Amino acid sequence: MATTTDGLWQVTHAERASLARDLATLTPEQWRSATLCGEWDVEHVTAHLSAAASVSRWPWIRSMLSAGFRPHVHNRRRLAEHLGASPAGTLDRFRDVVGLSVAPSSDLPAYLGEVVVHAQDIRRPLGITTRPGVDALLPVAGFFVARNFTVPSRRTAAGLRLVATDAAFEAGEGPEVRGPLLALVMCLAGRAAYLEGLDGPGVPVLAGRILPGG
Repeated sequence: MATTTDGLWQVTHAERASLARDLATLTPEQWRSATLCGEWDVEHVTAHLSAAASVSRWPWIRSMLSAGFRPHVHNRRRLAEHLGASPAGTLDRFRDVVGLSVAPSSDLPAYLGEVVVHAQDIRRPLGITTRPGVDALLPVAGFFVARNFTVPSRRTAAGLRLVATDAAFEAGEGPEVRGPLLALVMCLAGRAAYLEGLDGPGVPVLAGRILPGG
């Protein structure tokens, strides 16, 4: 598992590059497809990832100040900056940031998590079978159970025993939730579509926390 700064950036770059390869295969219609990320289509999520990959601490602070510390306003403005004139242009902008090592803070597993989660937001609805590597999933899972950051993942995991069936990951105490590490990570990020891959007495508790109205 990557734990050093250099190691985490290498994994982040690799996951971005993997997504860029998948995006290059999409039809124009697929670029307009719905994702697991609310109202954003594939092109919007891609532009959001470009924005997230290219902002350092002080530009991020200035952007949040101008947005009145409303993250949705900040995200909408930054997304618009990184949309191309066409999906091909948006993909080119994403390719330009694949190798960047820029972030607003030192919470690198969180920013790796952005890539991991949003890539699956795109892939799963389209039936793309590419999966993030375990070297990407392990630091994200560890961060998600320890911190509420861009998603309330620690709160979602509280009082549950999470056990990966395909990797060396266990965390927490309580009713057990077991399944593939990717499904655990995506559920911690609030993606209810991945509940079907999990098993155990803690699943109803987890579902109640991430399903609409839960």
